[in-house]
Amino acid sequence: MPRRNAEASAISPEIATYLDVLWLQRGLSRSTLDSYRSDLVGFREWFNGDLLDVTEAELLDYLSVRNDQGISARTVARLLSTLRGYFRHALERGELSVDPTANVLSPTPGRRLPESLSEDEVERLLMAPEPSRSAVEFRDRTMLEILYAAGLRISELVGLTMSSLNQRQGVVRVTGKGSRERLVPVGEAALQWVESYLRDGRPTLLRGRVSDVMFPSSRGQEMARQTFWYAVKRYAARAGISSSVSPHTLRHAFATHLLNHGADLRAVQMMLGHADLSTTQIYTHVANERLKELHATHHPRG
Repeated sequence: MPRRNAEASAISPEIATYLDVLWLQRGLSRSTLDSYRSDLVGFREWFNGDLLDVTEAELLDYLSVRNDQGISARTVARLLSTLRGYFRHALERGELSVDPTANVLSPTPGRRLPESLSEDEVERLLMAPEPSRSAVEFRDRTMLEILYAAGLRISELVGLTMSSLNQRQGVVRVTGKGSRERLVPVGEAALQWVESYLRDGRPTLLRGRVSDVMFPSSRGQEMARQTFWYAVKRYAARAGISSSVSPHTLRHAFATHLLNHGADLRAVQMMLGHADLSTTQIYTHVANERLKELHATHHPRG
C-alpha cells in the first residue's frame, strides 16, 4: 500500500503547472488555489510517486483512508473533485490514457436536519410576547402565531399586506421565491389573534397613518427582516429556550410537527412553497423517527 513520505511534501512541477493553468483559465482566488494545492500535495505525499501512475484501486484506497480519518462526506467529495480535475487535465494533454477517477462515484453529502423546536417550546415562545405591555408586543405575538401556523419565510411574513389574508376562508396568500404565489391555510387560533391585533394593536402602531402593510414597524412601514429576527431571539431568551432560535426555526417546526401528526409530504411541500419535493424530503427523517417511536411504544413486539 502507498505510504506517506515526509520528503515528498514539496510541490511537484506537474502540480505547480496545473495550478498555474487553473489560475490563468479560471481566475480562481488564492484561497481556492491553496485548497487545490493542499489536496493534490497531500495525495502525492501519500502515494509517494508520480501521480500519472495512480490506478483506480489506489485512488479508492486513499479515499477510504481519508474517510476512516473522520473527514466529512462533503470534504471527500471536494477532494475527489480536485483529483478528477487534475487527471482530466492530464488526459486532455495526452499525458494519461486512462482517467483513474472515471468510475469513482462522489459521496453524496448528507443534508443536515434543520434545527427545530418541540411543541412545548413553540408554545412557550408564542406566549413570550405580552400584548398588554405594548402594541409592538401585540404585533409580535400575532406574527409568531402566523409564522408557526403557516410555515412562512421571514421575508414572506414581513411582506404580508392587508389583502394577503382571507379571514373568512382561513387562508393567507403568500408570494414566495421566484415570485411564486401560494395559498396556505391558517388555523383558528392564529386567525383569532389576527382579528384582535387588527382591531386593537395595528391602529395604535399606525397612529392615524395609512399603510397596506399588515405588520408595520413603529414608523408605519414594512418591517426590516433583521428587526423581527432580533425580536425572536429576545422572546426565545424570555421563554427560557436555550437552543438557537430564529424565524426560520419556526418554519422548520411547522413542517416537523405537521409530519409528526400524519400530514402528507406533498401537502407540506405545497404549504412551504418548495418547488421541488426533494427539498421537503429532508423532513422525512423526522417522520420516520416518529413512526419508529410510535411502533416501539404501542406495538406488542415493539
